[in-house]
Amino acid sequence: MISISHLTVRFGGLIALNDFSLQVPAGGLIGLIGPNGAGKTTVFNLITGVYKPTSGTILFNNQALSQLSSSAIARKGVARTFQNIRLFKGLSVLDNLLCACYRDNPFFSTILCLPGAFRRHKSLIKKAEDMLDFVGLLPYKNAVATSLSYGFQRKLEIARALMINPRLLLLDEPAAGMNPTEKDSLSHLVKKISQRDVAILLIEHDMKFVMELCQTITVLDYGEIICSGTADQVQSDPRVIEAYLGQDLSKDLEP
Repeated sequence: MISISHLTVRFGGLIALNDFSLQVPAGGLIGLIGPNGAGKTTVFNLITGVYKPTSGTILFNNQALSQLSSSAIARKGVARTFQNIRLFKGLSVLDNLLCACYRDNPFFSTILCLPGAFRRHKSLIKKAEDMLDFVGLLPYKNAVATSLSYGFQRKLEIARALMINPRLLLLDEPAAGMNPTEKDSLSHLVKKISQRDVAILLIEHDMKFVMELCQTITVLDYGEIICSGTADQVQSDPRVIEAYLGQDLSKDLEP
């Protein structure tokens, strides 16, 4: 689904990412971990066009993304969430989802009663309701988004990302701030999304969440990959233990 090869980005004299390569297949669920400042969110910003690479290639369905705008990349089927929740605070849960589809239902076409505008709007409402049902938020569709619990707001942000029918979903610390019950529910949702043949790249600091969920995990430190493999391989790698996990956490993660 996405193939990243020898990606490097420099900000002045600082090398934020160095010779980074990664592949995520359709339906794949890949983890990206490492200490703060390791370059994880930089990877997301490169994939989504926020940053342009100094060198290297990003191919999505065999199409190069590096020179495209963020909006063009989204239209090709790449969606993301952010570390900090970014909802439209004054809008309802349903309207937050509809905002993701404004290109499919132009405002002025509806106001001017142009042919097909109301029919498209009605179909988008049905799509949004189906998506809310998928993530378990349909009973709250008319509630103001910020009235939801923290865990539900996280799910709403994921639902909004799914409204563009992505083939690749980038999740940036989706479990941050959640209690154990909310994390279990989120893990179940992420698995359901993956089963829809959506490729998922996940950044997360909760190691138990990552280790139990992801098929393979790549570890970054100071912008470079220090390990890539299964959960067992990663948590037993001496470089990962030294740079990130520590001996105590590594032991806690053992079966």
